[in-house]
Order: sequence, then C-alpha cells, then structure tokens
Amino acid sequence: MTEVELRVPVAAPVETTWAAMTDWARQGEWILGTSVRVTSGDGRGVGSTLAAFTGVGPLGFTDTMRITEWEPPTRCVVLHTGKVVRGTGEFIVNPVTDRSSEFVWVEHLDLPLGAVGRLGWPLARPAFTWGVRRSLAKFARFAEGYGR
Repeated sequence: MTEVELRVPVAAPVETTWAAMTDWARQGEWILGTSVRVTSGDGRGVGSTLAAFTGVGPLGFTDTMRITEWEPPTRCVVLHTGKVVRGTGEFIVNPVTDRSSEFVWVEHLDLPLGAVGRLGWPLARPAFTWGVRRSLAKFARFAEGYGR
C-alpha cells in the first residue's frame, strides 16, 4: 500500500469547502483532466457510487468508487473499486478559523501491475504528486468562490 497526502489552505469556511469538495459534478473544474459523476445514490452518503474518468478525449481510464464513510462537513472516504485504481481515498476539511479551512487529500493506493507497478511508482509518483498539487491549488480558488 502506497500513501500520498497533500494539503492546501482555503480562504473559505469549512461548510463552503465541504460543499465545493462534494460537488461531484463540478470536480472536473479543478481536478486535472478528470470528470466525475454520481452513478448510484445521491452522492451524499455511504453507499453512493461515483465514476471519475481521467484522460484526454477517449484515451484514459475510469476510476469507480463507493463512498464508505460520510461525516459532513469534515470527512469523506471512498473505496476505489476499479481495475486501475484500487485502495481508498480520504478527503478531509479541517477548520482553521471561522473563515478559513484546510483541505487534505489522502490516497492509500494498491498499485496496479504488481511488482512492475511497485518498481514504476518511484518514476510515476512525482507526476502524480504534481497533478494533485496543481488540482489542489485550483480547488482552493474554486472553493473560495463557491456559491457566489
């Protein structure tokens, strides 16, 4: 299991940051090269399922997920159930002040391709981390303007 944890400060209260983070249909506005949709349930509780397509045009993969923990407005955990991405993702919103928060994105990944995936991860990790950092910077701006 490989863990990646990244954080970003957000100049918005916890409730706004949570609402922006769980607006699944709009995640494509801030997650690099990804569009997300709810595939069952309402996307607002345990058992709802999501599908996130990451790629360019028809080239890419779909990451299917099931929400396994839902603790608004501070924590959501998803189980990645697809063929490429396996493991859990955790989205945490920590209060900082009444008007600011911190968004934490944690991935516990079972790398694909067995030993090949484990050997390749040191090469892929910098690009993956760069993409998540870029997405988090976009998320902070997205959340700060959310609902205005």
